[in-house]
Amino acid sequence: QVQLVESGGGLVQAGGSLRVSCAASGNIFSTNLMGWYRQAPGKQRELVATIISSSITNYADSVKGRFTISRDNAKNTVYLQMNSLKPEDTAVYYCNLWQRQTSYWGQGIQVTVSS
Repeated sequence: QVQLVESGGGLVQAGGSLRVSCAASGNIFSTNLMGWYRQAPGKQRELVATIISSSITNYADSVKGRFTISRDNAKNTVYLQMNSLKPEDTAVYYCNLWQRQTSYWGQGIQVTVSS
């Protein structure tokens, strides 16, 4: 079994920065895809960014150039550095880990950007 625990969310003003973290524990395999998704009120959950190994990343167009995903494989932790935040970035952010054809989700963490 795999557990994902997010941390670091909160309230920030527009234009500010925030970093969220997700620590994975349990039966973690060396090859996996980790990522962040978000869900705003009344909207579907959407991809924010994913990372496999340490250098292959993928971003939603809406966050390119503002968000950076990274991971520490030794700690089984993935980070999302969010800069130049906008009110439309307000959402619950979910950590995801995909391995051996199984997807795991964290409980979600609130990020609120005030205008």
